[in-house]
Amino acid sequence: MGSGDPVGNKANKERVRAFWSALYRRDWDGIREFFDEDSEYTDVPSPPEDVARGRDQIAARLKLGLEPISEYGHRLRLMVGDGDAVVTEHEETWTWHTGEVVTLPFVSVQELRGGTIGRWWDYWDLQTLMNAAPAWWIEHVTRGY
Repeated sequence: MGSGDPVGNKANKERVRAFWSALYRRDWDGIREFFDEDSEYTDVPSPPEDVARGRDQIAARLKLGLEPISEYGHRLRLMVGDGDAVVTEHEETWTWHTGEVVTLPFVSVQELRGGTIGRWWDYWDLQTLMNAAPAWWIEHVTRGY
């Protein structure tokens, strides 16, 4: 096509950008709208069976870890679309009310179906988070959603 993305790539990237916007606002109800009951989300460093399925579980999993964070920043570095897949390289900066701060580099792979995120796999380093997170937060997330 010369310059620019095919129409589907552009629409999928715009949809993922809208999702990131809802996530970093911590709009839990809005986040649910990007998924359906067949959607799957996981953090690759977690155990293989630890996959949130369906919009309710996905929103609950995100809320569990992110709601207690006092500041939550995002820096998008790169977004690439290929058909129904969108890959985002980005950083999140988490700040807890107890003063701990960590910047987590991520690569997120999302596959879309008609504007719905059907599969979302996040690749990041667990030790970076565990070395920075306060003990109370680790206890909170290990209790689960």
